[in-house]
Amino acid sequence: MIYVYILLFAFGLIFLVKGADYFIKSAASIAEKLGVSGFIIGLTLVALGTSIPELATAIAASLKKASGLVIGNVVGSNIANIGLIIGVAATIAVIKTKKPMLNRDGYIMLFASLLFYIFITNGIISRIEAVIFLLLYFAYMIFLMEMKPELQEYHFGHFIRYFFRFQYLVTIRSRIFSAMNRKKKKEVTPEEKRKIKELFKAGLVKDFLILIISGFAVVLGANYFIEAAIFFANLFNVSDTFIGLSLVAVGTSLPELSVSITAARKGYGNIAVGNIIGSNIANIFLILGISGLIRPVSVIKSTLYYTAPFMIFMSILLLVFIRSYWNIRRIEGAVFLVLYAVFMTLLFTGGIL
Repeated sequence: MIYVYILLFAFGLIFLVKGADYFIKSAASIAEKLGVSGFIIGLTLVALGTSIPELATAIAASLKKASGLVIGNVVGSNIANIGLIIGVAATIAVIKTKKPMLNRDGYIMLFASLLFYIFITNGIISRIEAVIFLLLYFAYMIFLMEMKPELQEYHFGHFIRYFFRFQYLVTIRSRIFSAMNRKKKKEVTPEEKRKIKELFKAGLVKDFLILIISGFAVVLGANYFIEAAIFFANLFNVSDTFIGLSLVAVGTSLPELSVSITAARKGYGNIAVGNIIGSNIANIFLILGISGLIRPVSVIKSTLYYTAPFMIFMSILLLVFIRSYWNIRRIEGAVFLVLYAVFMTLLFTGGIL
C-alpha cells in the first residue's frame, strides 16, 4: 500500500510541476503576443502561474477538510520562496532590483503577511476574511494593469487608496461599457482585423490549447498529491501542518525555483524577484481567499507563535535586502539559505511544531 502512495505522490508532483511549467510558458507567450511588458508578466501571469500548484493543492485540501495542509502550504511556500528560491537565485548571480519592487509590490506583500497574521489571531480564517483577501487580490491585479506599474510614482499608498475608494469597480464598469459600445457600433477597424489575424498566425490558438491542457494536468496532479500527503501524515503520525510546511511547500515551490533560477542566470533579476513577490501575494490573498471561501481555515498555535512570525520576518528581510544597493548580493542570498536551513532543521527536530 505504501508503494502505491509513493507513486501517487510522485505522479501528482510531476503533473503539478510540469503542468505549471507549460501553463507558465503558454501564459507568458500569450501575454507577449498581446503586448504585455516583461515586468507585468513577472508580477502577474508568471507569479500566478507558479502559484497554481499551491492553489490546486489548497483547493484539494480544503475539499478534504485538511486545513493544516492549506496553512502549512501557504506559509511554508512563502518562506521557501524567499529563503530557498531567492537565496539560490542570488548566489548564482547578483539580482538587480528596482524601487517599484519595494515601494509598491514589496510593501503590498508585507501588508498581506501582516493582515494574514491579524486574521489568524482568533485561530481561524472565516469566509468574510476570505472574501476580503479575494477583493484585495482582485483590486491588486486591476491596479497593476491600470496604473502602468513600470512607472515608479505608484506606491503602496496609491494601492490602498485605490482599494478603499473602490476604484477597481469603476475601472471594470468603464471597460464593460466601452466594450459594449464598441460591439454595438461594430467598431472593428482594418488595422484591428490585421492584428487579430497576425495573432492567430503567431500560434495564439495553440498557446490557449496548451494553457487548458496544462491547467487540467495541474488539477489532476493536485488531487493525487494531496491524497498521498494526507496518507503520509497519518502514517508517520505527524500533523498535516507539518506535511504542508515541508513536503507540500517545497514540492509546490519547484516552479518558482525553476523560473527564478532561469531568470537570474539570464540577467532578468526583476522578473525573478517580481515572480517571488507576486507569488507570495497570490499565496495569501488568492489561495487563502479561495480556500477560506470553500471552508473556513483553522490555524494551530505553532503557526501563530512561530511559523507565521518567521514568514513576516523573512518578508521584512527581503525588503531590506532589496533596498540595500538596489541589489540582492550573493552574501545576502547566503543569509537567506542559512535562515531557511535553520527553519527546516527546527521543523524536523520538533523545535517549531
